[in-house]
Amino acid sequence: MNKAVPLMIQGTHSDAGKSALVTALCRIFVQDGFKTAPYKSQNMALNSYITVDGKEIGRAQGVQAEAAGIKATTDMNPILIKPSGESESQIVVHGKPYKNMQAGAYRQEFFQQGLQLIQESYSRLSNQFERIVIEGAGSPAEINLNDRELVNMRVAQMANSPVILVGDIEKGGVFASLVGTLQLLSPEDRQRVIGVIINKFRGDVSLLQPGLSWFEEYTGLPILGVVPYINDLMIEAEDSVVLSKYASKEDASKEIDIAVIRYPMISNFTDVDPFFEEPDCHVRFVKTAEELGEPDLVILPGSKNTIEDMMFLNNKGLTNRILNLAQKDTTIVGICGGYQMLGNVIEDRYGIESRHIQIEGFGLIPMKTSMTSNKTTVLSEGIALFGEENIPVTGYEIHMGESYYEKEYNHFIQLAERTDGTITHDRKIVGTYFHGIFHNDLFREVLLNEIRQTKGLEPIHNRASFARKKEEGFDLLAKVVRENIELDRINEMMIEFQKN
Repeated sequence: MNKAVPLMIQGTHSDAGKSALVTALCRIFVQDGFKTAPYKSQNMALNSYITVDGKEIGRAQGVQAEAAGIKATTDMNPILIKPSGESESQIVVHGKPYKNMQAGAYRQEFFQQGLQLIQESYSRLSNQFERIVIEGAGSPAEINLNDRELVNMRVAQMANSPVILVGDIEKGGVFASLVGTLQLLSPEDRQRVIGVIINKFRGDVSLLQPGLSWFEEYTGLPILGVVPYINDLMIEAEDSVVLSKYASKEDASKEIDIAVIRYPMISNFTDVDPFFEEPDCHVRFVKTAEELGEPDLVILPGSKNTIEDMMFLNNKGLTNRILNLAQKDTTIVGICGGYQMLGNVIEDRYGIESRHIQIEGFGLIPMKTSMTSNKTTVLSEGIALFGEENIPVTGYEIHMGESYYEKEYNHFIQLAERTDGTITHDRKIVGTYFHGIFHNDLFREVLLNEIRQTKGLEPIHNRASFARKKEEGFDLLAKVVRENIELDRINEMMIEFQKN
C-alpha cells in the first residue's frame, strides 16, 4: 500500500505562484520531520535541470528537490515539454528526448503512453516518501483541454490528492478568477478542492477581510492563507513570463551594467541569477538594439532554437550592435546556444531544431556548430583558465549539436578528459557549454573584478556565496508561507482526505 500523503497545488493561471508554494511546502514538511518529494507529471518549460545521472527535468522540480534536501530524479517530472518552434515541442521522457511533436499530435498520440508514465512515476515516489507535494500547470479550468490533460485534476484523481487552489492577487481580479475556476470544475473535481490561498499580497490584510469573508460564504471553501509578496526572494524562476518583471533601464547606482539578450527561445536564463545578488551589478534583459546601450558585460544565454534566435538578433539589429561592442572591447559571454552563436556558422541540416538549414554567427570565435540528434545532458566540473587564474568550476550541459574549431584557439575549461569552450587572449570573448558558470563564486568574482579594473574601480573580494543565498531563500520562503497559511488545518485536511 502506498504510504505517501499527497497535497496538490493548482492555480487559476500560469505564474500564480504554484512553483514557489510547492517549494515552500517541501521545505516546511521536511522541517517538520517528513521525508518529502515534489512531483509534476508534465512540465512545459525551457529552463531545465540536470539530475545526478545526467537526465533532464523541469528546473522547478530540481529546485523543489533541493528545498526538500534530496537528489532530483526523473520520477519527479517524467514528462518535460520544451517548445522549439511554432506549435512544435521537443518531448523529453524520463530525462531523454523522445521526439519532436506538434501540439495536436501530442494530445492525440501520446495521451495513453503519457498517462502510464505518470502513474508509474508517482507510484515509485509514493513508495519512497511520506509526503508528496504535487504541482499542477496553468489552470484546471481549461475546458478545451481537460479531456486529455495529464497534469491537473487527472493527477489529483490518480494520487487521490486534495487540492489547494492558488490565486495571484497582484494581477487583479483574484476573487473572480478563483470563483470562476471553481465554477468551471466538474462537481467531482471541485470536491477535491479543500481551500484556496491568495498569493503575492501587498499591504494591510485587514483591508482584504470583507472579500475573504464573502468568498468563504459564497463558495463554502476556506481561505487557507494570504501569502504576502516577498521582495528579493532568491528562488530560481522557471517560466520566461517572469522576465517581464526585470528592469530594462540602466541603474546609475550600480557600477556594472549587465545586458542579457532576451531572444524568443531563451532557455536556462537562471544562469544569470547570481548577478542579481551582487551589490555592484545591475542586470537587464534586452530585446532591441536601442535597449542594449553601452553595457559592461553582454551575456548571450541558452536557446532552444539557436538558428531562429540568431535570425531574431539579425532582424532586431542586435547582431551589428553587439559586434560594435566587441570592437570596443566590451566583455561578451555566450552560454550554450549563445556560445554557438559566437562562432562562424550554425547548421541544422536534419531539422533538429529549425527548418532553416544554416546561418552565420557572430564570427567572434573560429567555430562551426552542426546540430545532431544526440543530446548532451551531463553534470560537469573542471578548471576554468581565466588569464593567470585557474579556477575550479562546476556546471551542467544541455545541448544538441557538436561544435568544432576551424583553427587554433584557447580553450576555456579543462575537464578530466576533454576541454570546453574558448576564451580570447584578452578575456573579452568567452564561450562555454557550461550552464551555471556564474554560480561559481570565485569565477564570478574574478570576472567582475576584471570588469571593475577596466572601469578604474577597486576590486571587491569575498563576495557572498550564491549557494548560501539560495539556502537562505528557501528558509525565508518557508518562514513566510508557514506564518501566513493555516498549516495545522491543512495537515488535518490532508490526513482526513486519505481516509475518505
